[in-house]
Amino acid sequence: MSATLDLTARQRSAATEPAPAAPAGRRSPTFRRALRIASIALFIAAWQLAVHYRLSLGVVTFANMPSPANTIPALWDLLHSPKLPMHLAASLTRVLVGFCAAAVVGVGLGLAIGRYRALEDILLPPLEMLRPIPAVAWIPLAILMFPSSELSMMFITFIGALFPILLNTIHGVEAVDPRLVATARGLGTGTLSLYTEVVLPGAAPSIFTGLSIGMGTAWFCLVTAEMIAGQYGIGYFTWESYTLQNYADIVVGMALIGVLGMGSSLLVKRVGNALTPWYRLRGARQ
Repeated sequence: MSATLDLTARQRSAATEPAPAAPAGRRSPTFRRALRIASIALFIAAWQLAVHYRLSLGVVTFANMPSPANTIPALWDLLHSPKLPMHLAASLTRVLVGFCAAAVVGVGLGLAIGRYRALEDILLPPLEMLRPIPAVAWIPLAILMFPSSELSMMFITFIGALFPILLNTIHGVEAVDPRLVATARGLGTGTLSLYTEVVLPGAAPSIFTGLSIGMGTAWFCLVTAEMIAGQYGIGYFTWESYTLQNYADIVVGMALIGVLGMGSSLLVKRVGNALTPWYRLRGARQ
């Protein structure tokens, strides 16, 4: 009884104590957000000045580059174009289908390879041989393998997203504490429960890191994918602008791919943070 009263008193005392102050040097979220926006503005200003003064660094020259002042009207025209929704819908479909397929295959193979050495010896060597092949080199085989250009383009984005997801999943599984696995087996945990209750939660932070990187690389491969064929897509718009020498539109297409890739990768990261509340980085970054 006295122990219960003592525990209750300590809980009340903890509830009335003020929350610990943030460590000195930690910046507020508002300040950090403003700092990031300022960095983007500074980059754009430097780009404008480099083009305006025709900066030449010997190997690199900005004399023929479109400036932000020339790009903004091109962006305005695209935003008011009736083709923009079709471009976005086509690219989003290709990236999401390729990414989702890569997530299923990459996480599934990663969980298996990370746990069983025999599968690592059989499956990982050919996968490691395929990993350095650039997406553009897959275009001829993709055209031969798939009956439609749409499936070929989805395959290219799949290839781009697969290997970051696969390797990060393997790393996450291998990093799970062996003592946790041994304890779970000692308590009679079956293979399926071992995966769902021990291996998967332990590897989840690395898996979501791979998913975030994989989403970015899927967008990275979008221009390569949409070089195959098609009439719509942000990558196709960018490539077509190059062939037509609409240089400002090239920058607009690149910027849209960058924004969409950054936003979707950030979304995957936020989902990962929400689903792994037990995972926290150790130490505070200044």
